[in-house]
Amino acid sequence: MTSEPNGRLRATLIGFSAVALWALLALFTVGSAPVPPLQLNAICFAIGGAIGLIWVAATEGFGVLTRVSWKVYAFGTAALFGYHLLYFSALRLAPPAEASLIAYLWPLLIVIFSGLLPGERLRALHIIGALVAFAGAAMIVARGGVAASTESLPGYGLAFLCALTWSSYSLISRRLGAVPTAAVAVYCLATAALSGVAHLALEETLWPATTRGWASVLALGIGPVGLAFYTWDIGVKRGDIQMLGTASYAAPLLSTLALVAAGVAAASLLLVLAAAMIAAGAFLAAMASRSR
Repeated sequence: MTSEPNGRLRATLIGFSAVALWALLALFTVGSAPVPPLQLNAICFAIGGAIGLIWVAATEGFGVLTRVSWKVYAFGTAALFGYHLLYFSALRLAPPAEASLIAYLWPLLIVIFSGLLPGERLRALHIIGALVAFAGAAMIVARGGVAASTESLPGYGLAFLCALTWSSYSLISRRLGAVPTAAVAVYCLATAALSGVAHLALEETLWPATTRGWASVLALGIGPVGLAFYTWDIGVKRGDIQMLGTASYAAPLLSTLALVAAGVAAASLLLVLAAAMIAAGAFLAAMASRSR
């Protein structure tokens, strides 16, 4: 029988697989052009939800979904749809680098507020590690420079709400530990439906023009906008949430490395320094968790 510490570590590693999958988000999104964001959201979440239903049918059965409260479904759907709507809107109203950097406060917020969760204890090293990792991620996200402007304040506000939405979703999911991960399939399908409605109201419908484009859309639905939400749910409910929050800052680094490997972006010394800072931050968080 697996001991509790080993089970916690396993769940943390499963949760981190979501971060690794999200690192491919930028690469596949570039390949999915010219599909607009909300339409892409609708397609990908429909794929992700379908994967979840297949998994549920093959394991626990659909009966497990009927035992989940509608309030939980509403919460999960609002979080997934709200996060993406806020993120897309923020990038339209503010410079992408600055908006992305503010949105990437969510791992830090997870670490800081995790101390309020039952059975969790926040240590100084957790906060220091999260701040060091955030600084490393900031070097990548804002590598082209930042230039704040008052005209972009609405976008900055939406980006902060974006960070608050995802950190709140992750922390509250921890409190909903008894809710099966199968419920994420319903979150995804409902998010796909809402995204489809929003797309029809706000965007022009455009489909991938090449085989590569369709492959990118399919890959998004299977990985970053599919399996990632299921593995993240397992991680935040059963793993070390402080370690997971700090390690999440590896996402922009891994994303940039994926773009470099694909020839979309160039390698630089900045990446090496950022990698060292993110690794150092994760190490400090790990030491804090181990000392418990």
